[in-house]
Amino acid sequence: MRRFPWAIILALLAGLGLGLVYSWVISPARVIDAEPLTLRTDFKDHYRSAIAAAYAATGNLPRAQARLSLLANSDPIEALNAQAQRMLASGQSLEQADQVAALASALEHGVALESTSTTIPQIANTIVITSTPPLDSSAVPSEITETPQPTETQATINASTPRPSRTSIPTLGAPFALTGQETVCDPNLPDGLLQVIVFDSRRRQLPGAKIMMTWDGGEEEFFTGLKPELGNGYADFIMDPSTTYTMQLGAGSDIASGLTTSTCQSSDGENFTGGVKLTFQQP
Repeated sequence: MRRFPWAIILALLAGLGLGLVYSWVISPARVIDAEPLTLRTDFKDHYRSAIAAAYAATGNLPRAQARLSLLANSDPIEALNAQAQRMLASGQSLEQADQVAALASALEHGVALESTSTTIPQIANTIVITSTPPLDSSAVPSEITETPQPTETQATINASTPRPSRTSIPTLGAPFALTGQETVCDPNLPDGLLQVIVFDSRRRQLPGAKIMMTWDGGEEEFFTGLKPELGNGYADFIMDPSTTYTMQLGAGSDIASGLTTSTCQSSDGENFTGGVKLTFQQP
């Protein structure tokens, strides 16, 4: 009768245990030079924040684009805008959120930051000093008659000092056309968030645009540019899931009607309330 090979089994188990201890504790595997697209979601946010901070310091837009391309996002501008809103919602640094939003705006318009350094005018390094010889005491008259200096009248002061002028309020110009409407399903954004982005005819975000939101039994006005960290032409509004809204930017502009929330599903199968993103532009 053959005996069961307990010794071999024990040797295999001992070897397996030693191998696990060595690979997990003594010398665990290290990931070196991993691609940014393989990073965890929160690490990708840190990566974008670092790129935005570097862009804010250097203004090098092509380098920022090249670095963002390593994340392989289908829409890097939307990813930056969504991250900026998440940073504000979670109470993170306003300066960092502003940098992320500024990079998104620069990518959208293709305009790099201008240099913020202040040019200090150069002062001539040559100072001409004219020495005056001491006066001869014999040449000084015994009496000195002081000649009064002419005083500047109030009329002269008023004439030389420009008065402040009233700052004119810019007009919005031509009516706006609705150029984009899409449903936004992002669990990191507030439920029912309506995002509005307004551009002028040169595709620049337009602050101060009046937005009229109406619904059955109510209305509300709000303006773009109140959240400059998300864009000068950005505004938002929280929609009630049980209400249908209508929105318009001034007389003659396109009307966005039937605005309501949508039901979205997260990656783990849970339902949440989505929002809407609208884009308007002057023709």
